[in-house]
Amino acid sequence: MAMSQITSDPVAVDEAPALAAAACLFHGFSDPSRLTILRHLALGEHRVVDLTEHLGLAQSTVSKHLACLRDCGLVTSRPHGRASVFRLTHPGALLDLLASAERLLALTGDAVTLCPTSGVAATARTGADEASA
Repeated sequence: MAMSQITSDPVAVDEAPALAAAACLFHGFSDPSRLTILRHLALGEHRVVDLTEHLGLAQSTVSKHLACLRDCGLVTSRPHGRASVFRLTHPGALLDLLASAERLLALTGDAVTLCPTSGVAATARTGADEASA
C-alpha cells in the first residue's frame, strides 16, 4: 500500500494494513548496515564480494542484510556466473525517501538520537541486554 494512502482520507482506507506495511518497510531501513548497503547500491549494481570489500563488512553480514532487503522488495538480484549481482528495485523512490529522511533529521536535530525509546542509548541498551541473555 502506498504511503500516500496512509495520509489520505481515513474513512476511505483501512489504516491498519497500510500502517503495518509502512512499519515493515521502515524496519528494512532500521539497521545502519542495511542503509549503508542501500546507499552503495544507489551507485550501481554490486556483487556481495564487492560490497564486502567496499564496506568492510563480513560476507555473512552483507548476505544477511541483502536477504532482508530483498525480502522487503528493496533490492533484486540476477545471476552473473557463480555470483549474484544486486541492484536497487526502485532507485528513484529510494533516493527520494532518503532525501526526505535527511530533511526531517535536519529539522529534528538530536531529538531522534536522544529518544529514550529508540535512540542511540536505547539501542545500545537493547544490544547489551541481548548479549547478556
